[in-house]
Amino acid sequence: MNKEINIKLPHLIVALIPLLLLLGLIALMVFLFDGDILDGAGQIAILLAAIVCCVLGLILKTGTFTDFEIDFVKQLKNTAVPLLMLLLIGALSGSWMVSGVVPTLIYYGVELLHPALFLLASCIICAVVSITTGSSWTTIATIGLALMGIGQVHGFSNGWIAGAIISGAYFGDKISPLSDTTVMAASVTGTPIFTHIRYLMITTIPTFIIALIVYTVVGFAGSHQGVVELQEFKTALASRFNITPWLLIVPLITAILIAKRLPSLIILTVSIVAATIFGAIFQPELFKEIGSSLGGSNNMVGLKGLIQMLFGTTSLAMPTEQLQELVATRGMSGMLNTIWLIICALAFGAAMSAFKMLDSITLALMKLVTGRTSLVATTTAGGILMNITTSDQYVSILLTGDMFKELYRKEGFEPRLLSRTLEDSITVTSVLIPWNSCSMTQSAVLNVPTLTFLPYCIVNYLSPFTTILIARIGYKIWRIPVKEPTVEEQIVEL
Repeated sequence: MNKEINIKLPHLIVALIPLLLLLGLIALMVFLFDGDILDGAGQIAILLAAIVCCVLGLILKTGTFTDFEIDFVKQLKNTAVPLLMLLLIGALSGSWMVSGVVPTLIYYGVELLHPALFLLASCIICAVVSITTGSSWTTIATIGLALMGIGQVHGFSNGWIAGAIISGAYFGDKISPLSDTTVMAASVTGTPIFTHIRYLMITTIPTFIIALIVYTVVGFAGSHQGVVELQEFKTALASRFNITPWLLIVPLITAILIAKRLPSLIILTVSIVAATIFGAIFQPELFKEIGSSLGGSNNMVGLKGLIQMLFGTTSLAMPTEQLQELVATRGMSGMLNTIWLIICALAFGAAMSAFKMLDSITLALMKLVTGRTSLVATTTAGGILMNITTSDQYVSILLTGDMFKELYRKEGFEPRLLSRTLEDSITVTSVLIPWNSCSMTQSAVLNVPTLTFLPYCIVNYLSPFTTILIARIGYKIWRIPVKEPTVEEQIVEL
């Protein structure tokens, strides 16, 4: 005989307390530390909110501490590969810079990319690369780094450059059949992958076109570096790095591996090794300079500099302060604060899940559904809320998809409507939430705070509004007959 288990949910006001506390603490930390919260302030804010959530849950008996531990370990397991990717991305950024790969791309790129069309071209280039790779992370960690440097040379602000790069990368990630988030959103709703992508185009293409128009207008309206200034910049770059087309073999190798659809971990590892080898060949003096600054035996300074490049910070003397900041790297160690923040964010997400705070909030959202538009709007709000509370886009897609799947079926809407809404509300907005793993990764890679690039990620923040607008219009949204379960199916369920 099955024993019925009654799950006690906290009151909605109680469930909102940890979330509102988190938002308030983050705002306080941003004010106190001038927006720089990665070094520890953000972690403290998230842990305090997680502790309050656990205390409330234990007092109200909506869960146990064992439930929290189980959820936390489960989320850590799901995040293990992305955390390893973060370390490799740190090593990649260091190796590509010191080896001269990124300086070479910048050197030739400032000539090929016209300043007025730079933001437009950056968005399109990142979109194409991301569609090909299926990974916004890989796109931003490779070509995004080079575009960041080129944009700075042309005189654009970091916010606009990062915004164009991220908009393009997440557009491509969103519609690529190779993207794990795309596959996940389709599979969790039972939608064929290419049916999902075609339906996604209805909301994604208009959003992307709006973004391209804005980037074009800003590009032509902005003031850019003159020809003389660009030539001085190139001369200064060439005075410190051995600029040669041979270094372009490294990104070429990376592109070939991407075309072969190898796993991101393999692509990143091979790219790091290739950049290190080419750096040893073409930039041996820089390796020695970095090693010498650390002290030690003169016979081993080159090797010491090479290892430092992969795991630690490097700062090369350059003619200008702008150039010195551009070529500075932080290696794997530069990702440790991000990893620290992600682990704290996972603890908060586990607490919200284990003590049923998320269930209570979701139930309240579902009660708002009265029709097609409110259904999509509620799903969008639920997806963004999951991004805020779980701090992970993969977990958010799975949880939101599972929670709303039955509701869409009962309301008679096709599963592709749910899969599209998941992508429009979760995949693209994850990078806009400062403590989400996606946001922390891109902020660390591009060295631009989330709140700095957020206003310029046009594709990312317009997507939720576009999907609600299309739902309101009702374009290509049809109800399907709701099939009542047969007697045999009811018996099977019992």
